[in-house]
Amino acid sequence: MAREGPGPASERTAEEMTTAPEPQVWPTLRAHDARALIRFLVDAFGFEETVVYGEGDRVDHAQLSWPEGGGIMLGSARADAGVTVPSLPGTFGAYVVTSAPDALCERARAAGAEIISEPHDTDYGSRDFAARDPEGNRWSFGTYRGEPRKG
Repeated sequence: MAREGPGPASERTAEEMTTAPEPQVWPTLRAHDARALIRFLVDAFGFEETVVYGEGDRVDHAQLSWPEGGGIMLGSARADAGVTVPSLPGTFGAYVVTSAPDALCERARAAGAEIISEPHDTDYGSRDFAARDPEGNRWSFGTYRGEPRKG
């Protein structure tokens, strides 16, 4: 049975209706060298290694948590996965909320990330930058936290 949502607007608190939702979407990606990518994402961007399952170079499942909420799941690309692979290595893209994009950009640059868009202010009030990881995935970081849900 499917889990019910938060209920009608009349049952939600004023705070729930005026704040951005907690992140509950967990993007997934595959990597040619998942262990190296995990090290890079921790060192360059500040993800936290929550769990890694697998033996040797193979990663069956890993969860990396983002300090400001949410996270990602990833694993090794496998030749026998066929069409069940969520995405091919290097084709992933994500927007990650951070309260300190300029400092994070410098951290990422110092760790060897390819900065593909320098920190800049957007037309919608966010401060953003973008980087590419060693697998070719695009990571956008910024201060935009999303809008509150509509009534």
